[in-house]
Amino acid sequence: MQVSTIGLDIAKNVFQVHGIDGGGRAVPCRKIRRERLIEMFEGIEPCLIGMEACATAHHWARQLTAVGEPRRVSWRHCRLSHAAMAGWSAMA
Repeated sequence: MQVSTIGLDIAKNVFQVHGIDGGGRAVPCRKIRRERLIEMFEGIEPCLIGMEACATAHHWARQLTAVGEPRRVSWRHCRLSHAAMAGWSAMA
């Protein structure tokens, strides 16, 4: 299954990862620890990544860009939902 868009909910230690495939269908969500995040993104095809705006969003955007991921930082101060990510897929 090819993931086209990932929503990343940034936290202190455990991040929440939500994905949308090319057909706009949600793929299973998963929790991932901070130290395993880059490893996870190295193991998948490059895709669009959305993050909420927060103090560490730019840090993670730079880290993900370094492993070849295009990224988009959401400047809305809210949690990402599957509906919001489906809208992002349509804009991409």
